[in-house]
Amino acid sequence: MIIESEDILLAHCKKLIEEKLGWGNSEQWTNQDFEELSQRIFEITAITLSPTTLKRIWGKVKYDSAPTITTLNTLAQFIGFEHWRAFRQNHFQKNNDANPAIAPVHINDEEIKSKTIKRPYLFSFILPLLLVLGTVSWYFLSKDQPTQELINPAYYSFSSKKVVSVGVPNSVIFDYDALKAPYDSVYIQQDWDPSKRVKVSKNQRQHTSVYYYPGSFQAKLVVGNEVVQEHNLFIQTDGWLPMISQKPVPVYFKQQEAINNGKLGLSVEQIQTQNISLKPTAPVVEYANLKDFGDIKTDNFILETSVKNTYREGASVCQYTEIGLLCEGTAIMIRLSAKGCISENNLYFIDHNISGKEHDLSKFGTDFKDFVKVRCESVNGKVKVFIDNQLAYEFPYRSPISKIMGITYRFHGAGLVDNVKITKGNGKIVFEDNFSR
Repeated sequence: MIIESEDILLAHCKKLIEEKLGWGNSEQWTNQDFEELSQRIFEITAITLSPTTLKRIWGKVKYDSAPTITTLNTLAQFIGFEHWRAFRQNHFQKNNDANPAIAPVHINDEEIKSKTIKRPYLFSFILPLLLVLGTVSWYFLSKDQPTQELINPAYYSFSSKKVVSVGVPNSVIFDYDALKAPYDSVYIQQDWDPSKRVKVSKNQRQHTSVYYYPGSFQAKLVVGNEVVQEHNLFIQTDGWLPMISQKPVPVYFKQQEAINNGKLGLSVEQIQTQNISLKPTAPVVEYANLKDFGDIKTDNFILETSVKNTYREGASVCQYTEIGLLCEGTAIMIRLSAKGCISENNLYFIDHNISGKEHDLSKFGTDFKDFVKVRCESVNGKVKVFIDNQLAYEFPYRSPISKIMGITYRFHGAGLVDNVKITKGNGKIVFEDNFSR
């Protein structure tokens, strides 16, 4: 049946995605894993599939309807196909090649009668032989395959310590015990990204890694494809850290270089002094201030700030601008853009991903002629976002609750921040900066 074929195709597609990610058994994926998968799909396809949609596809959330063709096309594009139809054709072509048609064999009645008479004697000989062979095969296969019990997380330990208390680059020393690993494949992974997974010896006890970006990371000890231990690792900044994103090492600037005339921001000229071109595609310029903000959480806060994207040349015509709050294990992100580009905007709040592809985010579009006032509040079970004092979006929210650990700004090109203030719902100020140095 067509429905059954599509189910088989989708299962195969998910298997290819899981192999590409290398995150281990999808049964053990957490909400954060689906958030990261959503982001990675967007980076490759420029299309947002929400974590909720992905959890439905992987059977984490009950949903009776079949995925839309847009969703299927996006999944196919993520694994390198032009669209779902191309993936389907490739799948069935391979199956046809592997299973060529077999010509029918004509047997006369005498042959059938003869074989029917002899069958009991044939099976009386073969069945015991098969049982013996099966038992021997099972013994040798099971002997070479480690049991699930051997990958008990209780058998492993994993901890870390930073070389410097704040700032980047920052080397981290990982102490681990993986002596009971049944595999030689033992890895330490810096964060959610499998490309930052490094193979280590199970007989060693230490490994070091360099973190070039600040943030809240979930470091992992991996045996085979199983995450056996993980812990949070917080790399703080020393005040504001301006940087231009690039891999593997960003271009750093000093805080005082980016604060001028009561504003935070690098000029086009400052960017160009580092031999970084803004055309045809401008770099992403980030400003991060990550530290212990004390007892402030995502269920009771108000963020107020003003931003302006000052670069609109070449491929940067959309002037994408992102305001983020780093939270423990997750994040909040508000994206602004030129009015004609609002389809690519997102409002991300812990486990809510509100995509401009599926929702009206037109109020997050602006011409950036003046500073844009942004206010995000989470009070009394409701999240509201205001743009220039106008309610742009709201939705109910109560959980999960996460601690706020920093604020970030990202400009595609150059941009400025005029002020920022974070308060609790009762107005008590937790963090404030008007850049009047």
